[in-house]
Amino acid sequence: MIKFLDLNEVNNKYSDVIKEAINRVLDSGWYLLGEETNSFESEFSEFIGVKHTIGVANGLDALRIIFRAYLELGYMSEGDEVIVPANTYIASILAISDNRLKPVLVEPDINTYNINPDMLEAIITEKTKAILIVHLYGQNAYCEKIGEICKKYKLKLIEDCAQAQGAYFKDKRVGSLGDSAGFSFYPGKNLGAMGDAGAITTNDDEFADVCRALGNYGSHIKYENIYKGYNSRLDELQAAILRVKLKYLNKDNQNRREVAQYYIDNIHNTGIVLPTPNSKLITNNLSHVWHLFVIRSKERDRLQKYLAENGIQTLIHYPIPPHKQLAYKEWNELTYPITEKVSREVVSLPINPIMFDYEINDVVDKINNLDF
Repeated sequence: MIKFLDLNEVNNKYSDVIKEAINRVLDSGWYLLGEETNSFESEFSEFIGVKHTIGVANGLDALRIIFRAYLELGYMSEGDEVIVPANTYIASILAISDNRLKPVLVEPDINTYNINPDMLEAIITEKTKAILIVHLYGQNAYCEKIGEICKKYKLKLIEDCAQAQGAYFKDKRVGSLGDSAGFSFYPGKNLGAMGDAGAITTNDDEFADVCRALGNYGSHIKYENIYKGYNSRLDELQAAILRVKLKYLNKDNQNRREVAQYYIDNIHNTGIVLPTPNSKLITNNLSHVWHLFVIRSKERDRLQKYLAENGIQTLIHYPIPPHKQLAYKEWNELTYPITEKVSREVVSLPINPIMFDYEINDVVDKINNLDF
């Protein structure tokens, strides 16, 4: 069986240094808000190219705290609107509604699956205060047009970087393009912890200060609470593990690009729609880190069953769009045709930094041999 993602094998690659990092934390006797977290935050800030990283418990909390901080600072008020892709994981939208802000959904570009910048201006109102872009599947979603729109209408630009650690827009990494950004380090991410973990990045000193307090019960000084905050902190063990894996992230991302390049060059089945990244030179295109390699087929269920029968595990990201979820039943009658088409047709092929050539070849051969 070619697993979709074998985390045991991925982590075994660096097991010796990871064990050293874990033992370092155990020997220290300090498990929260210590040197490992401080060092990771500093190293991740340098990696992304920002002034501040605030470690939090998970990626959803990173986004929740971002919106809460803007509320506390008076940039937003309850009921204000945030533009967000309709084609995204539900966490992007939960973070908005959790703060009693109104998500305004926008269709994706069918070629990239990311937010369509040509649809933004038509839905901006006096209540619009921010655009949340999602770098879906690992591909940068930012473009100059989005930046210009945010500047023109004085909107906050927030990045959901949960799937795109290390991706670029030109010479800048995602997470440094907008006013703030949220990251997830869920174990299966390109930069994955061994449990839940997340981070916020920004260049805004005051905003960073509020975010840091909000994640620590609303406090900078123990027992002195400025805000009604959360308990959302990056623990020392996860920080130590992330410090190890961050050193190898560029190399791991490049390995993913090479797998993606092989798939694109060699899958020739006309019943398959391959990804259309920002550049045809995939291996040298740093705007995509290929967290997922997502193809489309009108016979998706048949394709997935066929691959499973031939020892190839696939997943679907995501089978039910947010506006069709029971959690947002008030939206269930709405129609977003492109998003719904994507959810019906997508399937994610195995891709990770340690795939063997024979595994990649087998995936390609099996797909090419299927008669649609």
